[in-house]
Amino acid sequence: MQEIKKESKIPDWQPDLYMQFKSERTQPSIDLVSKINKPAPKSIIDFGCGPGNSTQILADRWPEAKIVGIDSSSSMIEKAKQDFPEQEWEVADASTYEPFKKFDIVYSNAAIQWIPNHKVLLAKFYDMLSDDGVVAVQVPQFWDMQLGKVIENIANQTQWKSKTGNVSELFTIHDYIFYYDIMYDLFNKIEIWETHYLHMMENHMAIIEMMRSTGLKPYFERLADDSEKKEFEDAVLKDLKNVYPRQKNGKVLLPFKRLFFTGSKKR
Repeated sequence: MQEIKKESKIPDWQPDLYMQFKSERTQPSIDLVSKINKPAPKSIIDFGCGPGNSTQILADRWPEAKIVGIDSSSSMIEKAKQDFPEQEWEVADASTYEPFKKFDIVYSNAAIQWIPNHKVLLAKFYDMLSDDGVVAVQVPQFWDMQLGKVIENIANQTQWKSKTGNVSELFTIHDYIFYYDIMYDLFNKIEIWETHYLHMMENHMAIIEMMRSTGLKPYFERLADDSEKKEFEDAVLKDLKNVYPRQKNGKVLLPFKRLFFTGSKKR
């Protein structure tokens, strides 16, 4: 997917809805943090920290580090402050944020897909690092999944296209080839990998519920009322049933593809 300009900022998020699937959303953070090779970092910044669940994975591994969580959503930051008052939280836009110090780790889990121009963004992350600092990022590969393709197909049907046909422009997602070239130019040592998580969903409606607070959110925001949202949702649900079969026990397996990369700063 090519770099594209966002039309507008995503309206605020719903932390409680987001955290209904805490396990599925937190496991990638656990996996990403486990691959960070940085003994005893003193300062860490988490871009797109959401309600703080991913930030706590960092805090658990490095309890002595000074960690700040950054998110553009005031509701997410308020939730993080309520649940983890001992941490430092700040409402800020990652694309324009200018820190007053360097960090040993610059971290972002499932957030930069909402930010344009990743070449510029990763260079910015590099500049925020201290000597021998590490950047660690995870990006959902939404358009590589049947889930993303189903949603986008519905969005471009005649009934919906005038309202939802250009919602995909709100996402900035690239493949591993794109990120490898950028990381190679900036960093001394890089690692890059993909993981398919097989989420065991109770039913097809659970997939919709999981995506309401993330991938479906910008589509719903283009629709006029609850009736339209329900009709759009029903169309997506119908197609999901054709794509993801029920297992013998009635559950539905949802393969969810994520791309990870880390880089150690050149000195």
